[in-house]
Amino acid sequence: MDRFDYSTAIADSWKQQTLLNIVKLRYMDLPVFVDVASIVSGYSMQTGVSVNGTLSSERAMQGNYVAAGGQAIYTDRPTITYVPMTGEKFLRGLVTPIDPKNIFFMLQSGYPADFLLGLTVESLNGVRNRSTVAGAMREADPDFVRALELMREVQAAGAIGMRVEEDKAKSKTAVLFFRRDDVSADIVEKTAEIRRLLKLAADQQKFVLAYSPVRGAESELAVNSRSMLQIMAAFASYLDVPEAHLKDHSAVPAFENSTPENRSDKVRIHCGKDKPAGAFAAVRYRDHWFWIDQGDWRTKRALTAVMFFFTLGETAGNENLPLITIPAQ
Repeated sequence: MDRFDYSTAIADSWKQQTLLNIVKLRYMDLPVFVDVASIVSGYSMQTGVSVNGTLSSERAMQGNYVAAGGQAIYTDRPTITYVPMTGEKFLRGLVTPIDPKNIFFMLQSGYPADFLLGLTVESLNGVRNRSTVAGAMREADPDFVRALELMREVQAAGAIGMRVEEDKAKSKTAVLFFRRDDVSADIVEKTAEIRRLLKLAADQQKFVLAYSPVRGAESELAVNSRSMLQIMAAFASYLDVPEAHLKDHSAVPAFENSTPENRSDKVRIHCGKDKPAGAFAAVRYRDHWFWIDQGDWRTKRALTAVMFFFTLGETAGNENLPLITIPAQ
């Protein structure tokens, strides 16, 4: 009967933990993850009935009486086990770039190209995205921004796709392709512009996805994908930071001309002294509240995607870890 209560509590705490670690990265603080390993509900029910009475003689003053009583005690005492997420495999999963084919498989499942690629790649064929590499913040190349806009339109028209092919060595390779059949002339023109912006061969319809920070062969689309740590750091660049924390250098500076007053970011994490009411996710850090508005679906989608990529990454380990068991009452 309390299954949905547990799932809701775990989902809310997972959102808050992810948001808190994104905030910490903006402050160059260490992100820490604790997973809920198990929940064991313990129920007990005690019942009892008592009956007593007195039968008096004819001359007795107190008379006759009968008393009946009942008792019921219900106890719900769950035991929640937490596992700190540490170890070599977890840390390697945080810093290892995501496999490009996993990113494009998510495009196939319906995620918008401009949103997903803007969040998960550093560059496409050497054309660079907005970045926070080595602590320095750099805006995206105009060609990259325009290419993502066009890919979103081509994706909506169903003119872009992906499949996995198997070569003679039985190794699987992801292939991105642009459709020519059953598409309008406008979409064909946009795919041609995408090729020009990303320096792809103009007469080629399919490209092999390859992880590389620089342009590769003509038949390849070089994808410099981000690691989970890079994705979270990129997300942290959209964080509103108190002016006092920027002046004392406790937080990393924002992008140039990226103050809350003059920017038009599609993703935003708000900051304030008072706890927000009805936020999608809110955490307290350094005497300030950081939150995502309930009506800000773009930022909610971005946070959900970050959480989803954690399930795709190799972040689970089989090491013998210390357990923290807390009986909740």
